[in-house]
Amino acid sequence: MKTVVIVGPTGVGKTRLSVALAKRFDGEIINADSMQVYRGLNIGTAKITEEEKEGMMHHLFDICNVEEMYTVYHYQKDARQTIADISSRGKTPIFVGGTGLYLKAALYDYEFPEEEIQDDFQQWTNEALLHEIQKKDPDTHIHVNNRKRLIRRLIQLRNGKTHHQQKDRLLYPSVFIGLTLPREILYERINARVDQMFQAGLVEEVKSFYMQGIHSKALQTGIGYKELYDYFDGKCTLEEAKEKIKQNSRHYAKRQMTFFRHQMPVKWFEVNLENFQETIQAVETFIQNL
Repeated sequence: MKTVVIVGPTGVGKTRLSVALAKRFDGEIINADSMQVYRGLNIGTAKITEEEKEGMMHHLFDICNVEEMYTVYHYQKDARQTIADISSRGKTPIFVGGTGLYLKAALYDYEFPEEEIQDDFQQWTNEALLHEIQKKDPDTHIHVNNRKRLIRRLIQLRNGKTHHQQKDRLLYPSVFIGLTLPREILYERINARVDQMFQAGLVEEVKSFYMQGIHSKALQTGIGYKELYDYFDGKCTLEEAKEKIKQNSRHYAKRQMTFFRHQMPVKWFEVNLENFQETIQAVETFIQNL
């Protein structure tokens, strides 16, 4: 059985589909969301609950504390070990998540240097990061607002890597399943989901870290967390923070779709919101007929 990879923007039903496919194809689920590796970041990341797991085995969720520096280098090693473990027991590895670079690192012939973790760059502005990168790589095309990529690129340059070595050779036989919705409907669902997160206690979840004085990379870059930190710092009102979370979530969903459409051989399925079981059945039939 091939490795199954479920991708798509936030809020389309990837989690629900992953559990259904795990049941159908004797699979175990591997997290591919860069924020869901952290313990305690539950509401803001829409992390799967124990009830939602329906008894299926899940891997690489809640594996480190928010203070820790967990990078794509670490994920690549952990994900490949997990694939080997699941496959050795005759089970089907099922990746689910929206962090495209994590999936590329796990499944493709990508090589990353072991990143220096002594400097988490908290004191650096985006402009300072870009300026430092341009000293060694004048032709860089990274946007000044893409903080994660700026930090990753600077680390690579500090390690003497002009470019990280990457190839588009797939290391594991895989089938890529993508879930999608019309943009207007997707954005409505994202907005509603943020409202639900606030009702479920997102403010309290983030405040617990803020009151401990934790200003780690995960909390300063994660959507839903960085905006509320600004609220606690008095930089905006709570309503402004909520609207910013919605806006950033919508923008992120757009970037996710662009990445998956250009970087992976995805078979796309438009979600049937009225009858999600129909969507599940269509995906199962497609996989069975491979």
